Amino acid sequence: MYCSVLQFGGGRFLRAFVDLFVEQAREDGQDVGDVVVVQSTVSPRAEYFNRQSNGYHVLIRGIVDGHHVERLEKVRVVRRAIVADEAWEEVQSVALQESIKWVVSNVTEAGYALEIDDSIAKPRSFPAKVTSILFSRYNAGLSGINILPCELLTENGKRLHELVYKQAQAWSLSDNFFEWLACECIWADTLVDRIVSRPPPDHPLFEQDRLLAVAEPFAFWGIQAKEKITFFSHPSISIVDDLMPYATRKLRILNGAHTALVCKAMPLGFVTVREAMEDGTIRSWLERLLFDEIVPVVESVTGNAKEFADSVLERLANPYLDHKFKDISLYHETKIKTRLQPTYEGFVKLKGHAPTLLEEMLLSSR
Repeated sequence: MYCSVLQFGGGRFLRAFVDLFVEQAREDGQDVGDVVVVQSTVSPRAEYFNRQSNGYHVLIRGIVDGHHVERLEKVRVVRRAIVADEAWEEVQSVALQESIKWVVSNVTEAGYALEIDDSIAKPRSFPAKVTSILFSRYNAGLSGINILPCELLTENGKRLHELVYKQAQAWSLSDNFFEWLACECIWADTLVDRIVSRPPPDHPLFEQDRLLAVAEPFAFWGIQAKEKITFFSHPSISIVDDLMPYATRKLRILNGAHTALVCKAMPLGFVTVREAMEDGTIRSWLERLLFDEIVPVVESVTGNAKEFADSVLERLANPYLDHKFKDISLYHETKIKTRLQPTYEGFVKLKGHAPTLLEEMLLSSR
């Protein structure tokens, strides 16, 4: 089997998201190729990938249409993993395969930065690594690649392109290479949404499968590119003209619900989202907030707002996840301003009066 995906990062999210999607597309009969993982962090993960030649598992747990779901998915598409600092030449060798079509990544926001005096022969930063492999492909006369970063950053593809451009300038690379970057490579902006967590230590597979991950049933991968992008198909993947409506839907409904629960449930002594959702009074309050005050505003700018809110209630009630309010409450004041305040203002503009529950939260947070 040939390699089609060069993946920067091998953490739980990519294993239960991109890699699982590739596996499922292959099971569906699509010719999608294998994945090669590039590891940049200090961890034994690459060793686990290479040792577990028969793949790893993703445990899907949650609620769908009111029913509890628990199934085990096996992922076999990761051919091997390479530690970048130890074997950059091997990464370059993979990148020079004509079959490589897509670069995916999940390096966190901290990875979107350049380093002073970085080396094209042994790059340290993530943008420098991408620049180095693309320059190698350009010099070899190979085709460009579709780049699909999965970091939770607005316009992540555009931002990565800008960083690669700056790194290429710092290395004084040829003018034709800049044109190749812009014309032959597709820099997609993406929006990813799936909660992935650690496996339970008492799971029967835990000891033998060191890459075991747990994911909720819900998943969404929105992809926006200026040019038509060639990609495999999957029920959770949507190639769209504009990601903004989907980003707004996620921010105002899912993230807004999390922040609202911090305002309402945390002062009452609830520790996790799951515990709060098991309380009938809290759940009823959240349903009124979502469907009476948030959804009417969001559905004016994006579709399927009510359906998304229904799925959010099931996701928040997932009995297998313990999402702690102390973690959600970090940067709480900023989250109120970005997740709840715009909905409040949109409601006033839409209805001509203040939304009761949102107003109570905003007043109490001052």
